[in-house]
Amino acid sequence: MRQALLLLLTALGAHAEPAEWVTPAVTAPGLQRYLFHSAAVDGEVSFHLLLPPAYHQDPARRFPVIYWLHGSGGGLPGLAPLAARFTQAMADGLLPPCLVVFPNGLPGGMYCNWRDGSTPVETVLIDELLPHVDATWRTVANRQGRVLDGFSMGGYGAARLGFKYPELFATVSLLGAGPLQPDLDVTPRVGPRGREQILQQVYGGDRAYFRAQSPWEIALANAARLQTGTRLRQVIGDRDETAGFNRQFHEHLTGLGIPHSFTVLPGIGHNPQQTIEALGEAFWAFYREAFAAPPAE
Repeated sequence: MRQALLLLLTALGAHAEPAEWVTPAVTAPGLQRYLFHSAAVDGEVSFHLLLPPAYHQDPARRFPVIYWLHGSGGGLPGLAPLAARFTQAMADGLLPPCLVVFPNGLPGGMYCNWRDGSTPVETVLIDELLPHVDATWRTVANRQGRVLDGFSMGGYGAARLGFKYPELFATVSLLGAGPLQPDLDVTPRVGPRGREQILQQVYGGDRAYFRAQSPWEIALANAARLQTGTRLRQVIGDRDETAGFNRQFHEHLTGLGIPHSFTVLPGIGHNPQQTIEALGEAFWAFYREAFAAPPAE
């Protein structure tokens, strides 16, 4: 918890620092950092991409895409082990060959456009990165060919973007996601000081703006569209500080009639690698099902 607070205070505390839209490159087999020009930020933006060996072996084939959204702090330390997991799963036949895109969501970007207009994270991802990936690589460029997944802040991002744009993503996954609560009164992982930093920097101190961006409100507004045609899973460890809010969110989705799976992992805290390990084969089966057969429309 202390580490999460320090990361957020570091990322959000210096108002004069520009957003780090270009991150250092992470080296791993099959993984490469790319840059594209963003009109929204009037500059270069980085992302990492994992290409399967099959991409080069079969030049006529198109591939589905997993968009993996990192948690607070920027996610760079976790890129290499995640890429290795996806690569090994494809080699073992647990995961069909696919592209895995790791967007740059900034250390504390929250995967939304900031209230003051300075940091358009949502616009960069949805209006610019997705079209760029589809135009540059041989992708299955429709909602059935895209999975949106993420952990912690990335799970929050996957929820809000997946629920807001169901026409873009047929499959959405929330792992250890947060904040999922309807208001920002309590933040178990960062405490009151971290909560105020997030509220001021991202949401302009405007609780109504936080609520408007929250997966809670987006699910409510888009419930009819999400009741059919979207495959959704929610996973949380029972030792994760956000477990209570995750359970409330699960109950919220159930009350709205939005189909989803809800898995509580015994003995697992707020850790992406442990979450994947604990899910085991089910982690990969979710992707296989998404790519093999589209959900009913």
